[in-house]
Amino acid sequence: MLNSIQKAFKVKEVRERLLYTFMMLIVIRIGSCLPIPGVDASFLKEFFTNLQNSGMGFVNAITGGSFSNMSLFALSITPYITSSIIMQLMTIAIPKLEEMQKEGEDGRKKIAEYTRYLTVALALFQSSAMAIGFGKQGLLYEDAQNIWGYMTVIAAMTAGSALLMWIGERITEKGVGNGISIVLLINIVSSLPQDVLMLYERFMAGKSVAVATVAAIIVLAVVVATVVFVLVLNGAERRIPVQYSKKMQGRRMIGGQSSHIPLKVNTAGVIPVIFASSIMSMPVMIAQFFNVDYSTFGGKILMALSSANWFRPEMPVYSVGLLIYIVLVVLFAYFYTSITFNPLEVANNMKKSGGFIPGVRPGKPTSDFLNNILNYIVFIGATGLVIVCIVPIIASGLFNVGSLSFGGTSLIIIAGVILETIKAVDSMMLVRNYKGFLND
Repeated sequence: MLNSIQKAFKVKEVRERLLYTFMMLIVIRIGSCLPIPGVDASFLKEFFTNLQNSGMGFVNAITGGSFSNMSLFALSITPYITSSIIMQLMTIAIPKLEEMQKEGEDGRKKIAEYTRYLTVALALFQSSAMAIGFGKQGLLYEDAQNIWGYMTVIAAMTAGSALLMWIGERITEKGVGNGISIVLLINIVSSLPQDVLMLYERFMAGKSVAVATVAAIIVLAVVVATVVFVLVLNGAERRIPVQYSKKMQGRRMIGGQSSHIPLKVNTAGVIPVIFASSIMSMPVMIAQFFNVDYSTFGGKILMALSSANWFRPEMPVYSVGLLIYIVLVVLFAYFYTSITFNPLEVANNMKKSGGFIPGVRPGKPTSDFLNNILNYIVFIGATGLVIVCIVPIIASGLFNVGSLSFGGTSLIIIAGVILETIKAVDSMMLVRNYKGFLND
């Protein structure tokens, strides 16, 4: 691995791309530490404590701590991720956008432009909601509770989100890998030292050497096992064999090749978890704007929706919210897969090119065959996502650990982005006859 890194830095173009990516990451971390004028840090500290108790610590994790500090990058790239998902759904629902996507590079550039506009609009809405909702509750100092103070917060948060979007696109163009994914990765990884300290204080601090050693081994074993499981889940795929018939073209016989259709087990990636977490946490987040009485029936429903209350020995009834969470993850896994992979379209394309699955007739029988297999593997992938996500929830509830950046959704993002980036560097190295990372 180290030898491959040395080889990568010996190639000028790869070295420049790596250094450009590194410099952009430094800019991101600097921006995450720049506070917004007029914001009261003491209010944020108390609010973030309540946020963790409400099961919303993941929001702060994907912003690299910017949310709790209310820094320039408080919104991070969450508006861009949301707008990208919305545009994907609209592409399926609106025929004009679907045609635009099929036009090629020009159509994709136009859709990307619409995504940027929607990102700025979402950032403006979210920053306005936070500034107005929390401004008079203590987020802003008294002398900043005026129209200029609110406008400063709104403008700073919106501009910060737009700047991160621009940085992500520049990393994609001039750096290594997918820039938006790398921005998300660096934000999550920046919270790892704090998570390690949290685990140390919870399980090892003040204990005897023997107890601390056993606790460290158990924690390390659980983390390593979860990482390995995530890597297997991300890499697992079902390969459907495809045979292309031979045909005469001119005076030559062409075709007859064998290929396959790779169907990933985790087809939808981390999207189902993000969707399910967003829906579950939205009512809890909105309740932060109001003084909700959690002793009422409605308040107890909100507590059941919060993952921070699941698997708590003192209040086991609230773990019923986990069932809702599991159902949402499975449903969104099927939904997102259905809009990203169309078995009928794949079957028609195979039929036009003379391809067929051995033992299956072309056309609708092929579409039904692919659909049945897809339903089976999507359920396996959704089950894997649920397992990965409930492990840190169980640890948080039973042992009062808190929100960890390398658990659940964050771990899936970390593994996926690292593998994607390594493959990007490896492809650059292979062009220059180097072995690269993946061949070591």
